[in-house]
Amino acid sequence: MKDVILGLVGVGRIGVMHANNIAALNATFNPEGVNVRLRLTDVAQEHAKAVAAGLGAEFLPTVEALLASGVDGLVVATGTGTHPELIKAGVDAGIPVFCEKPVAMNVADALPVLEYIRKRHGVVQIGHQRRFDAGYLEAKRAYQAGELGWIHSLRAVTCDMAPPPVEFLASSGGLFRDCSVHDFDILRWLTGREIVEVYAKGSNNGDPAIGAVGDVDTALAVVTFDDGTVGTVSASRYNGAGHDVRLEIQGSSRSLMVGLDEKTAMVSAEPGVGFPSGEAHRTFAERFDAAYRSEMAAFVELILDRRENPCTPEDAVAASRVADAAQESLATGVPVKVELAAATAG
Repeated sequence: MKDVILGLVGVGRIGVMHANNIAALNATFNPEGVNVRLRLTDVAQEHAKAVAAGLGAEFLPTVEALLASGVDGLVVATGTGTHPELIKAGVDAGIPVFCEKPVAMNVADALPVLEYIRKRHGVVQIGHQRRFDAGYLEAKRAYQAGELGWIHSLRAVTCDMAPPPVEFLASSGGLFRDCSVHDFDILRWLTGREIVEVYAKGSNNGDPAIGAVGDVDTALAVVTFDDGTVGTVSASRYNGAGHDVRLEIQGSSRSLMVGLDEKTAMVSAEPGVGFPSGEAHRTFAERFDAAYRSEMAAFVELILDRRENPCTPEDAVAASRVADAAQESLATGVPVKVELAAATAG
């Protein structure tokens, strides 16, 4: 039995989710002769110790101790501001790194990290989990197979049921960087095309404190792709019906909607229509539970050299370029061209 030891830094909300998913990976890999083990650390040491004890994992007091213990891969689930240095630390240790999006707070801060990774031939997977969601995978397959014809429009939606704490929003970089960046990534990934222009508008009708920290609670961006195709990306912090993530792909031959199932956070106004009848998802963790588990399994496969990197830092920075342009358009009120230098289609 071969051991693969993952070192996890950060056991906040998403870190605990990753810890649980890592602990469950042996059901997948044990039959293949691989035993996945978890070591973790966090500055909130008592909490981290409790998480480790609950999962049968090993707690280490510092990142340095974690890396020195001989882990095979590093999982970074800390605040965005810490991502650059932790990515570099993992690369310096000579091990693959999984890091939650984004690479850094903005593209300017991310570019030196990309150069650092390239010069040292590092392997870094960024956490854009929608690439592992069954609906998005099927939509990409159908498009690439020619079943939709040519795409004439796309409509991406990401709406949280309730906003996160204002303290988080104050340092999140804005609604487009924090939330819609997932839509920008998936649009590039699915179509294989670049977004070259963004025109954004936003509003604040919820908690005034969100506006006070420089963010909006609802926003819409019109995006233009390099072949002239147009689409929209909308987001909100106040979708009381549930956590709503969808993508409409309308083609010349056929149309598809990702996220249309019994748990879609919407009801029909038409008489006699009972669909959807299920209870809507309440959080992103519920909506993408299976995708998050598949994403971490993919990281283990990357460590084992069984697959190519499913989401490179260059992919993530390309999506962040669009998010930066959207934030600029939101602030200025005019369309903004997306700088495509160093961007690569995923």
